[in-house]
Amino acid sequence: MSMTDPIAAFLTRIRNALGASHDAVECPASKVNKEIARILKEEGFITDYMLLDDRKQGLIRIDLKYMDGKPVIDKIDRTSRPGRRVYVKADELPAVLGGMGIAIVSTSGGIVTDKQARAQHVGGEVLCTVY
Repeated sequence: MSMTDPIAAFLTRIRNALGASHDAVECPASKVNKEIARILKEEGFITDYMLLDDRKQGLIRIDLKYMDGKPVIDKIDRTSRPGRRVYVKADELPAVLGGMGIAIVSTSGGIVTDKQARAQHVGGEVLCTVY
């Protein structure tokens, strides 16, 4: 079965697992999904992630993070979609929740946070926002 938006499916699996208070969630692995998981770990939104090689494509196991029984990730939304791509210049990068959240941006130098993109002075496609 082909998926029209694998990034949205990845984010939805995380959102649903958090809503059901699961400790971990497994998602199909792709380069973009691995980079998003890496950024979520670096920014402290998840505990850890690991690659599982059960199938040809492989899986990513994401260990979700909770504080006082509530998920650390309050909201995780897809910004750019296949039907409506959202590109921004370096000086137009969104500040999510006044800097408390992050925007994950696909730039010519790879997938980075909005803060890193501002520091490198590059724009790109805003994949999602997390807070």
